[in-house]
Amino acid sequence: GISAVLGALISITDKIVNNYGDLVIDINSGKRELNIKGGAPLLMTLAESGIFVPSACGGRGSCGACKVKVLSDIGPHLPTETPYLEKEELEQNVRLSCQIKVKENLEIEIPESLFNVKQFEGTVERIVDVTHDIKEVYVKLPESEEVNFVCGQYGQFEVPPYDKVKSATQRAYSMSSPPSDKNHLEFLIRLVPGGIVTTYVHEQLQEGQKINVIGPFGEFNVKDTGATMICVAGGSGMAPFKSIFQHMIETGEIETREIWYFFGARTKKDLFYLDWLNELDQKYEKFHFVAALSEPQPEDNWRGATGLITEVLANYFTESINRDQPLEGYLCGSPGMLDACMAVMRQFEMTEDKIYFDKFA
Repeated sequence: GISAVLGALISITDKIVNNYGDLVIDINSGKRELNIKGGAPLLMTLAESGIFVPSACGGRGSCGACKVKVLSDIGPHLPTETPYLEKEELEQNVRLSCQIKVKENLEIEIPESLFNVKQFEGTVERIVDVTHDIKEVYVKLPESEEVNFVCGQYGQFEVPPYDKVKSATQRAYSMSSPPSDKNHLEFLIRLVPGGIVTTYVHEQLQEGQKINVIGPFGEFNVKDTGATMICVAGGSGMAPFKSIFQHMIETGEIETREIWYFFGARTKKDLFYLDWLNELDQKYEKFHFVAALSEPQPEDNWRGATGLITEVLANYFTESINRDQPLEGYLCGSPGMLDACMAVMRQFEMTEDKIYFDKFA
């Protein structure tokens, strides 16, 4: 009884103290004006009005993706923001929208492209186990809606409340379907121990279930330069490359552009889509697929490349890749893998402005 009374007092006090009333958010100098109730984080406040700022971590403050420029004076940056902001961003008052509460009228700036981001209520049409810890999730969109995205972009996949979390929660995953399939979105979702969204997907998500997807987001895409593509992935980092290669098959670019695709895994059970990728390697002269195992097991009978994917990449730079041609790097994987691959690419005189990726937390 005492606990119930204290809980009620805290709730009442919070409503009185933190009642900021009706407020206005001015976006991009009057392009949009939102009339909202104050008190919630800016990220969630914008989402409730249909404007979705990217957040790879679902608003936990651990990815640094939900940046907006705040023109109003709302006080100094918080310690939870500064690790994710560059010096120039701090000077321009760029803020993490998940970390600041709307307590007064605000003026903000966001990329115009975010006005085109949508929330789709799709139906899970197919779930396939592609490895022991990666599921391919194929979502059908409503008949009345189409999605337009560029290969390499990602969507925020939302799961409902369950025993691990009290509210709907989102995480970011790259689309693995081609842009030509405008009525579906496909994702490759790897089980992360303790992960809120991945645990739900692997243990509770069912075919036929309704699910929310928000997107598209991201700047990771293939540049129209004709340069040789050095692509590196591991695990569910396969997703954007599946989308990219399907699109290049449809456009015919896979026949004209040199592509090296390196995929790293620990053991053979962590590899997938091998038949398809080896078929592309055999069919298209300019497409080269290299799978590498860092810890091959005796039962794997592995005859391919072995070692860390960075070691294999360095060997191919030395022995096989024509470095007299312009090169571009395309990476998708864990932050550690991305940093290690970038170090190898720099070693072979690739500049950072020619290396593209989305680093998810």
